[in-house]
Amino acid sequence: MHACPVSDVCASQPRCFLAGARGDDLTRDAINAATFDERKAPREDRASSLAVKLQVLLDRAHFSPGEIDARFGENAQKALRAFAEAHQLGSTRVLTADIWSKLQEIAQAADPVIADYTITPEDVKGPFLGKLPAKMEELKPLPRLSFVSAREALAEKFHMSEQLLAALNPGKAFDRAGESIAVVALDSKAKPAAVTRLEVDKTRETVKAFAQDGKLVAFVPASVGSVKKPTPSGTLKVTSVQRNPTYRYDPEFKFRGVKAKQAFVINPGPNNPVGTVWIGLSEKTFGIHGTAEPSRVSKSESHGCVRLTNWDAERLAASVKKGVEVNFVEEKQAVKRTR
Repeated sequence: MHACPVSDVCASQPRCFLAGARGDDLTRDAINAATFDERKAPREDRASSLAVKLQVLLDRAHFSPGEIDARFGENAQKALRAFAEAHQLGSTRVLTADIWSKLQEIAQAADPVIADYTITPEDVKGPFLGKLPAKMEELKPLPRLSFVSAREALAEKFHMSEQLLAALNPGKAFDRAGESIAVVALDSKAKPAAVTRLEVDKTRETVKAFAQDGKLVAFVPASVGSVKKPTPSGTLKVTSVQRNPTYRYDPEFKFRGVKAKQAFVINPGPNNPVGTVWIGLSEKTFGIHGTAEPSRVSKSESHGCVRLTNWDAERLAASVKKGVEVNFVEEKQAVKRTR
């Protein structure tokens, strides 16, 4: 069981997915055929086929854009900047011809980024929650913090937002085995690289993973702590990796909206407050973990831990072991954006 403070303090909510999007932008053929055009750069405020393809290629290159949602949002921009820096293409959040060319070279760009997938009996067997309780205390009696629906489970399986999954599959039944749907084609050939050092940048809100030779092998966006409940500083070490963790709430955390006076435990599952994996750190109660709300990663503050999407946390957990060094860094002169 873990006592990591995790409830969000979020000042922004996801915009309506389809606002400003052209219907023909989000088809399988349009996305697979999308290519760089400096006159039509991907935008944060508009869903587009190019943004989907860019996010998928970044994910394949292990520069995670977080949830693939068809928008060139903050996390996609962070991933693009990290990719550009890692390949000596400048420090920019703007997609350029050189960056696009490099992505084509290393991210299996010849393979379709949207492909067919047949829903399996395993995908739909559940049980599903139907609705996730809003209050943390209401999670206590649930035997498992499962997905709310088959649609949510499929979206997470393919690193997608539910809105993008639905937009790609109008009229499709996500709870029916045998149904053929269009999904993101992830990098199925990748093997976890051995990681010997992690770097958590508290200013940029990112995590970088390095191999023994110093090579950057993975980049992910993250939510970090607030001023009142900060993420640790200095250097810690990985002490444990636990999959399907339980979550223990301690009244001393004093989360906003939680009135419990006694400690309680929340059972495992993808909608558990710490998601599907917990990477324990050498400072008590702190860790790197997943989340029930992938769309809010890096758009909200944690209560001190480092929060990733479940899939990014799982990929990281497959690459680290006990004793891996975790360096916490920040740009002292940088002013963190108000959320």
